[in-house]
Amino acid sequence: MESVIRRYSWQLKLGIVLVCISIHIFTIKITVLANTQDTMNYIFNSLGFLPISAFLVTLILNELFSIRSRKQRLEKLNMAIETFYSEVGTELLAYLSDCDPGLDEVRNHLMITGDWTDNDFSGLNSFMSGYTYDIDPRKVDLNRVSGFLKERRNFLLRLLENPVLLEHQSFIETLRTVFHLTEELNRRRDPSSLPDSDLDYLKGDLLRVYRNLATQWVDYMRHLNGNYPYLFSPAIRTNPFDQNASVIVRG
Repeated sequence: MESVIRRYSWQLKLGIVLVCISIHIFTIKITVLANTQDTMNYIFNSLGFLPISAFLVTLILNELFSIRSRKQRLEKLNMAIETFYSEVGTELLAYLSDCDPGLDEVRNHLMITGDWTDNDFSGLNSFMSGYTYDIDPRKVDLNRVSGFLKERRNFLLRLLENPVLLEHQSFIETLRTVFHLTEELNRRRDPSSLPDSDLDYLKGDLLRVYRNLATQWVDYMRHLNGNYPYLFSPAIRTNPFDQNASVIVRG
């Protein structure tokens, strides 16, 4: 009980002050204006409206504020995802996808254009969910990947510590897989001279990163298409699945 009082101490003090002010005002009205009956009627009318007022404040206004708060959190979340793909995700996904031996057969499905609709992205989501991801770990330049991720380790840590991202479990899982791969590679002195048994082990980590990056990338592109056309344009031109991708605009 004492902890509750301490937690809401300023609210209790404010409530007591406001009640005392009301009592003081009504007392003055009764004594000075000598209009006891009208004053009492007003008090009871106010008390009768109090439940309705509480309903309006606690349910309707609170819900409006909650909706606004959720929109703000979602905007911050999407900004964090955009930053992640700009700094890490797009380049890493481009490299890992090039080591997928079966991607050439389906690469045309991943060529997003500026006239895509929400239905097109939904279809791509379904396609990516059913796609059999694969990576040949012997084609992966592990020293290059290790160096790339090591340079961005602090950035990944800051993202993991961002409380806003806790509401997006799938993206948090993507970050965890990337950070786990970073740690696995950092613990190997020379990733370029690993035995086949260790390469087969690392294949599982590479596949988890590849799969999570690819599926999350579709939602990222859908968000840019629907909200930020000026960001969507360069994202199309740097499509990680397009081996001829170039940010330079050509006629």
